[in-house]
Amino acid sequence: MQPACFAPNHALFARAWRQFTTRRALARDLDPLVARSWQRSAPRLNPRAAPQWSYLGKAALARTREKHAALLALARPLMEDIYQFIEGTGAYIGLTDKSHCLLEELGDRNISRALHGLGIRPGVFLDESRAGTNGFAVALTESAPAQIVGAEHFLAVFHSYSSIAAPVFDLDGSLVGAVGVMQRVNHYTPHVLGIVVAAARAIENQLSAEFLMREANERASELNAALEAISDGVLAWNAQGVVTHLNEQGGALLGLAPNLVVGRNWNEYLTLPEPLARAVALGEEVREAEIGFQSAGKTRECFVSLRVLKDSDGAPIQFIATLRRVEQVRQLVTRMVGAHARLTLDDFVGNSLAARRVRKQALTAANAKGSVLLLGEAGTSKNALARAIHNSSKRAAGPFLAINCRAIPRDLALSEFLGFEAGAAAGGQSSKFELANGGTLFLDQVDALPLDMQTALVRVIEFGEVIRLGGTRVIAVDVRVMASSEAALEQRVKELSFRRDLYYRLSPIVIQLPPLRERPEDIAGLTARLLEKSSRQVGRALRIAPAALQRLERYPFPGNITELEVIIERAALYSEGEIIRVEHLPPDVRERRVYAMRKGAAEPVRSMAESEAAAILAAGRAARGNLSETARTLGIGRSTLWRKMKMLGIGVTDLRVE
Repeated sequence: MQPACFAPNHALFARAWRQFTTRRALARDLDPLVARSWQRSAPRLNPRAAPQWSYLGKAALARTREKHAALLALARPLMEDIYQFIEGTGAYIGLTDKSHCLLEELGDRNISRALHGLGIRPGVFLDESRAGTNGFAVALTESAPAQIVGAEHFLAVFHSYSSIAAPVFDLDGSLVGAVGVMQRVNHYTPHVLGIVVAAARAIENQLSAEFLMREANERASELNAALEAISDGVLAWNAQGVVTHLNEQGGALLGLAPNLVVGRNWNEYLTLPEPLARAVALGEEVREAEIGFQSAGKTRECFVSLRVLKDSDGAPIQFIATLRRVEQVRQLVTRMVGAHARLTLDDFVGNSLAARRVRKQALTAANAKGSVLLLGEAGTSKNALARAIHNSSKRAAGPFLAINCRAIPRDLALSEFLGFEAGAAAGGQSSKFELANGGTLFLDQVDALPLDMQTALVRVIEFGEVIRLGGTRVIAVDVRVMASSEAALEQRVKELSFRRDLYYRLSPIVIQLPPLRERPEDIAGLTARLLEKSSRQVGRALRIAPAALQRLERYPFPGNITELEVIIERAALYSEGEIIRVEHLPPDVRERRVYAMRKGAAEPVRSMAESEAAAILAAGRAARGNLSETARTLGIGRSTLWRKMKMLGIGVTDLRVE
């Protein structure tokens, strides 16, 4: 192989080629790689004839590409990187497997069309017996990078091209394939060899990294399975059903003695429930399924996770079941679900009469036991107030489970709320009331519940009991239900779309949250609280300019507190300094626009002075600056018009159309 910086001597190459093809004599200064390749090619090919191409069929090529999917996935991005470096230089980039079959191509349109015309396309074999001396064939045969330029190709049809390639090896040194570049001789540059060699090494590194990562993941999976099983009950058995491990926790949960069970087939002592038996038969994993084992004549309920270890062919060789008591899981859910941000009634900001009234009602609700119904427009922080009531009540240590009723499909509402027993669906599922046991279940947008779910909810609130779908067990639950709605529920009751008895069960305590536009005096306090939060997020102390705060206080906030939160967050990001100014606020706030539902557009809300100025300017420009005509159009006297123009700072020139 020539050094990467060599300057090709095309006349020398052509003279050496003629000498060899006519007299079988090798020039003294010929590249040894080329010389050996010529000697291998000469007995098989006519140097002045066309290549003896051989191709894979479409189906065979697809199977070959699928076999080398990992190589293609790694090589294609690197081929695209090479192409970015040499794009526009008439380059064609190819990837072959170790059998010299071209699997992938990428290149400029003209050279790709020319090479396709010569027969080089995906599925072709580029070995020396078919295509003679070329970069891909030499690289794969010699297991070394090769650059073949012009007449160094054995076949004359390739003398106007250069082909540069480097082999790719896997982790154990086995040949995988080759990546290379073909160009016309007049576009040849010696730097391409370095790029191609670097790409081949990059592919090798990626192949090695993937192999090592796969090995590490397999070992980590085994180790994690063992570590996760330590604190729980563990039952492990092999593909033949022989128990290989049962720890003390698992034995106590199943009522079995580990020393008697290990080494025996599990079916002598246990009857696997149907969902678990099906997963074992299919070699599938199970995660946190509620299952009842039949052992020693008793049903022993627990939460089960099944891990399946498989051999290199994908066949299961070991099953590891981790077992946890139902009570243990429920306690964990209670701690996790109840561990949200500790909002309190102090977080409901505002000194207005409406805000103080809401806080007083919420404090009463926190000390009471009955259900609470929160009513108000979207964005009035009903969810936050519900959390604050829960955290201020005697149930604060229990879970707070919030459910958006509108987000649950109507046909799935019953199963989502009531759960189902094992057998009704794989593993079973606890009801939302069980998960919220000892705490609060908050039903956001409760008016979206279908009527059958409303009926079930009435029973749970009235009797404190729930029966899962597909089951017969009556499960006692201690749950406080809070609900919210943007709709007028009394009207829904009259329309028969909301059950009257459920409305009464939900409304022992009703709190109406006022929209933000009805308490503008609270905007300053809310803004200050939100600026504290945004300051922590952006890493700098933020404050708002008086003019910007005045615009906020004059804006009607159709989106209520939620809209204010978004406005402050955006302004904090737009402002580069510590002060949020008017220009950092959205246009709707700067121009005091509200959304007119009938017109479907945002229109400004102007002051009287602004409206008068706009009317005078419009009338004056329509009259082309004629003051008498302007006054008649506005229905006022000329002197009144002059007085208003002076008061509003409007000059005669302002009325003329430019």
